[in-house]
Amino acid sequence: MVEILCTPIGTVSSPYKEKEDAPRQGCLANDISIITLGEAYVPAATSLKAGDDIFVLCWFDRADRSVLLAQNRLEKPPRGVFSLRSPSRPNPISLTLVRLMEIEGNTLTVRGLEALDGTPVLDIKPYYDGIDEPQKEGVPVMPKK
Repeated sequence: MVEILCTPIGTVSSPYKEKEDAPRQGCLANDISIITLGEAYVPAATSLKAGDDIFVLCWFDRADRSVLLAQNRLEKPPRGVFSLRSPSRPNPISLTLVRLMEIEGNTLTVRGLEALDGTPVLDIKPYYDGIDEPQKEGVPVMPKK
């Protein structure tokens, strides 16, 4: 296996201080969090604006990395974590679609992020209609010209 080194681009400030405080999915709570980017990464946020939907990838540093099987609340038999949104997994990378409420300097105010306070942010990516939607059978995501 290849070893991967990843440097956080920022940190989350959120109302969730303990694992028990965080919702299963950020969109269900609709709370406000702040992402503080490292100064070196501020230029990478150029062109983001309030109202944008963005994906935030975080490293859930307090998650249990030994978990391979977990139980969701609705099903009794355990399932593999690759079929669940459980934060406990071999590489606890989270992917959350949030709404960018405000951006000022190195501070991004977002709604719907389920990360604990102090969680490292790995990356931010834009949401694109048509691309980030499931492909319908037989219909190309982006029609050829």
